[in-house]
Amino acid sequence: MAARTGILLVVSGPSGSGKTTLCRKLADSGEAHYSISCTTRAPRIGEINGQDYHFLTVADFQARLAAGLFLEHATVHGNLYGSLKSEVITYLQAGTDVVMDIDVQGAAQVRSCPDPDIRRAFTDLFVMPPSELELHTRLSGRGTDSPEIIALRMSNALEEMQHWSHYTYRLLSSSREHDYSSFLALVTAERLRISRISRS
Repeated sequence: MAARTGILLVVSGPSGSGKTTLCRKLADSGEAHYSISCTTRAPRIGEINGQDYHFLTVADFQARLAAGLFLEHATVHGNLYGSLKSEVITYLQAGTDVVMDIDVQGAAQVRSCPDPDIRRAFTDLFVMPPSELELHTRLSGRGTDSPEIIALRMSNALEEMQHWSHYTYRLLSSSREHDYSSFLALVTAERLRISRISRS
């Protein structure tokens, strides 16, 4: 039986859209490898280095960037974020699906990446919140950010939402159960693509 190459599912959406929850659940259920991003921002309460993010100093991040180790990188809310090639390509080559939770800047970089393994594996999804009001409620509900930070995140979210048409798929968020069911259906369909079956 012919082997299947891995899928690279890039997922974007504004903060509060539920994209991280979807990606984590897919990985926790054994359906995909979750690509852990690097960031220079400080850990939030409860976040674990190497599990939620690879927390790096600015100097460490810039050294890895100079060495060409990142598949994509971006500055978001004044902090550096990036995805290491080692978190993606080795898994794809082994036939393991990879899910990436990254912003629209990073997604655009991956989308235009010339690497043949990335191009063959790539597909992308934008998770859209059901309404601006619901998005504001979700951002406020975290209880960890000041009103000024929430306003900034809301402003950035509205700008980010203008990019949904650049994606292959769009998921209009509703309940967590419905969202994950649709998300898993997308992954299942992508696995059936003839182009993903290795002919070697």
